[in-house]
Amino acid sequence: MPMPLANKLEILADAAKYDASCASSGAAPRRASPGGIGSTQRMGICHSYAPDGRCISLLKLLLTNACSFDCLYCVNRRSSNVPRARFRAEEVVRLTLAFYRRNCIEGLFLSSGILRGPDDTMAQMAQVARMLREQHGFRGYIHLKAVPGASADALAEAGQFADRLSINVELPTAAGLCRLAPEKDAASIHATMAAMRARIDASRAEPAVTRFAPAGQSTQMIIGADGTDDRTILAASSRLYDRFRLRRVYYTAFSPIPDASALLPLQAAPLLREHRLYQADWLLRFYGFATAEITENGNGMLDLDIDPKLAWALHHRGQFPVDVNRADRALLLRVPGLGKRTVERIIAMRRVRAVRLEDLQRLRVPLRTVRAFVLAAGASGVPRGLEDANLRAHLAPRPQQLQLFPSSR
Repeated sequence: MPMPLANKLEILADAAKYDASCASSGAAPRRASPGGIGSTQRMGICHSYAPDGRCISLLKLLLTNACSFDCLYCVNRRSSNVPRARFRAEEVVRLTLAFYRRNCIEGLFLSSGILRGPDDTMAQMAQVARMLREQHGFRGYIHLKAVPGASADALAEAGQFADRLSINVELPTAAGLCRLAPEKDAASIHATMAAMRARIDASRAEPAVTRFAPAGQSTQMIIGADGTDDRTILAASSRLYDRFRLRRVYYTAFSPIPDASALLPLQAAPLLREHRLYQADWLLRFYGFATAEITENGNGMLDLDIDPKLAWALHHRGQFPVDVNRADRALLLRVPGLGKRTVERIIAMRRVRAVRLEDLQRLRVPLRTVRAFVLAAGASGVPRGLEDANLRAHLAPRPQQLQLFPSSR
């Protein structure tokens, strides 16, 4: 007897929750033509929340959770004793349109276990995207998971209909991948990423001729499944950004799975570590930091108690205070509490008049943190506390008492 669609949805949506690389950032604005459906605009999107707190606005599904690979960290591995299910292409199309019409999603994220080989798996996912685009005029966001070792033709078809393609590097190092997923090959993954980069670059050079994954490519790596330190993880991410021009590297804290191998840790990696890696990743991409600067402590790990920019500033107090009316953009970006937009506003403001602490407060910066590292008009001398040995404790986030019964206010 065929499995009911609701049961398939329950199994395959739950199986997809471990893939974090599904943000729709980077897609070009696009609206449906008359008679079509969907857009990549954010307006009117009702976000849902995964059990770990991630905000998601895409319908995240696996085409199937049956897989020929036996990756030790994967709940859908070949040897795993989990219920299996498989969607037909038309079922995924029907679900996507139904959820979109209910204003629950802004698009589709589709991945799959690998059964009859990379090309067959890619062809089935591309068929879903093709049906949405060509048969239903769907103009919303589509993200397809690429399969390592897929042929150029299979990738070309997928990229023709998808906004973004991604392929998971799985683990930060080739040695870790060989140990925990010996059937996968880091060289093959990188080769597929290189092929996608070449097609994306060609598409951007001649946009009127070809369309290939206009929102680029991304990847994901699991952290905490082996002993790789944060310095090695961030160095690997930096190489991936440079080599393949990735839009994002997503980090997923390892979570123990049923009937796990003895090679895996018994405890989950701290979600705070995942959060710190995202903060450090942002510093690498947008704030001019180098990996060695962010992870310069002896053990190669990020400080979980404070954010990486504050940790760097506390280790380099000699570079502060920074005069907000004289410092260049690069130095202002290194001040804890100042983001890119705030720095641009400060630079624009000081062209007209001197910036004061009250101006920073009006810009809604965390003045408690910022004032320890800056000089502003009307303030004299070195900021109080910069030489204080207890400055770290003063600036660290204050612990909060959790409540079993939140206030009804």
